[in-house]
Amino acid sequence: MDSIVELISVLDNDDIKDFKSFLKRKNKRNDVKNIRLLEILETDDINRLKKLYGSSKNKDAYHALRKRLHDSLLLFISNKTFERDNSEAHEALRLLIVGRFLLENDLIKPGFKCLQRAEQKALLLEQFSLLNEILQLRLQYAYVESRPNLELLIDRLMANQHKMQQEVKFQIAYAFLRVELQDIHLKGKIVDLNRLVIDTIGKYDISLRQLLSFKSLYQLLFIANEYATIHQNYALVLSFLKTSDEFITKQKVNSVHHLFYYLHILYYLANFNLRNRLFHESLAYLEQLIAGCSPGSVHRVQFHLRYYLLKALNYHYMGEGAKALAILRLGIQQSTLKSNETDIADLQLCLVMFLTQFQDKLALAELRKLIRTDAWYEKKMGMLWTIRKGLLEILIHIQFADIDLAISRVKSFKRRYKKYLETVREGRVVNFLRLVEKYLQNPSVVKNAVFITDIEVMADHAENQDLFVLGFIAWLKSLVTSESPYQALLSLVRKSELKKDQ
Repeated sequence: MDSIVELISVLDNDDIKDFKSFLKRKNKRNDVKNIRLLEILETDDINRLKKLYGSSKNKDAYHALRKRLHDSLLLFISNKTFERDNSEAHEALRLLIVGRFLLENDLIKPGFKCLQRAEQKALLLEQFSLLNEILQLRLQYAYVESRPNLELLIDRLMANQHKMQQEVKFQIAYAFLRVELQDIHLKGKIVDLNRLVIDTIGKYDISLRQLLSFKSLYQLLFIANEYATIHQNYALVLSFLKTSDEFITKQKVNSVHHLFYYLHILYYLANFNLRNRLFHESLAYLEQLIAGCSPGSVHRVQFHLRYYLLKALNYHYMGEGAKALAILRLGIQQSTLKSNETDIADLQLCLVMFLTQFQDKLALAELRKLIRTDAWYEKKMGMLWTIRKGLLEILIHIQFADIDLAISRVKSFKRRYKKYLETVREGRVVNFLRLVEKYLQNPSVVKNAVFITDIEVMADHAENQDLFVLGFIAWLKSLVTSESPYQALLSLVRKSELKKDQ
């Protein structure tokens, strides 16, 4: 994507208007073409150079204009970001500076009043380093206070410094885990993630209970989400649901600084509840999420496609397949040039999955809309996502009697992923593919008692209770029962829920 178009994509309609006003104030001549170039880029016009200069000979002027517009965009966005995201932190810093100036000039009462207000804001924003400076300044001038409580002030300073140290340790651990997760997710690196998390937390002596904040909770849920995704087992994150819900219920979102983390927390909780079959709870979090995203805001652009995806999945597994399909298609229609390509790919693959389970021949046509190479999807979407796509393609070809192509796809799938699956000990996919191959070799095997037992054992196994995993097993089950894969899925989900309640 064009670098300037990428920058424009983070601006909403009001921002674009403000940016044009910004350019008008900055322009010293009436013949400057930067606003015209901006408008051309907004319309995605490929004949930009001709429209601006009328000749390809003016390439240098065009590229100089682009660079100036690019630099102006960066300056405008930096000003907007500071204004929106750090205004309260800036206010606390300003109060600290003013308070220090007043105290240095023997204006004791107003000086301490400024520091008190700065401290309140820094506490609210969890700005531990700024709070450390404020408390140290108060300690420095404690001798001029009329009734200084020195012990209380020292205790607060030491407690804050402990939080600072914990935060630094947590950020080091988080950075380390993110790098490792990236290698696991995108490169297929073999790591015992459970041991890695425990060892990392232990190595840096981190107390999450003491450090819990919007930011740390968001980071913790990110790690938990990646961990559960890799293992395809969201029961592993059940312990986070109560803690997270209690935290966001008690804490108020008092600033834009918190809003980013708060919305991500809601998204993760919606996803965790969905994958643990707590559908109504998941839908409630989704409504909180979309209510927290102002119309036209960057947050709305960031989350609205994910909102449609999770909402459709909830209704799909609740047994309202037609409603889920309508929501999913609406989500795809709502995508724009500004939409994240990975979010669009998620919606598209989910549509393919739904149509496959409904035995709808449109599944293959929708699959063809995923036009990127497997290498691209592995890099952008991850190995597990791309493997799921490959398996769906095989099932679609079998479902609509294109057996030769299905056999060819099985062979290419095994060439590309069998070694990886064996290395990461992902026996579920290997066993599933083994049963699919048996059916391809001899469709009458669906009447074989051993084949039927293998499917039942697979469906009952504790590690296979994830909703997405059950979807693939349901496809095999439908071969035996002659029901639709969707009906087979719903029966497996209900059976799994009964087993969980017992």
